[in-house]
Amino acid sequence: MQKISAAKTILYFSLLIVFILSIVSADEIPRFKELSLLSDKLVHFLIYFYLAYLALLCRFILHNYLVVLIIFIFGLFIEFIHFFHPYRFFEYLDLLANLIGVTIALLIFELKNNKSY
Repeated sequence: MQKISAAKTILYFSLLIVFILSIVSADEIPRFKELSLLSDKLVHFLIYFYLAYLALLCRFILHNYLVVLIIFIFGLFIEFIHFFHPYRFFEYLDLLANLIGVTIALLIFELKNNKSY
C-alpha cells in the first residue's frame, strides 16, 4: 500500500473544504455578504492559485498543464452547480478569476523550477 504524502493530504482536504463552502448557502459563511465584487474575485483568484500550486507541489505523474486544468475544471464544476443552486449564482467572472489563479500558479511554479517554454 502506497503512502499518501502530506501535501496530497492537505490538497484533498483543501478541495473538500472549498467544495463544501461552495455549496452551502452564502448566508452561512461569516462575512461573505461584506465582500465587494472585486474582493470576491480576489478570493477566487487566491483560492485557485493556492489549490493549483499545492497540486503542482504534489508532483503527480500527470503533466503540470493537466494538473492545473483539473483544478480549473473543479472550479467549473462548482460554478455549474451554482447554476442550479437556489442560493448561489453562476458567474463568468468567478471562472475568469479561477483561471487567472491557476495560470499564475503554473507560471510561478514553472519559473521557480527553471522550466523554459
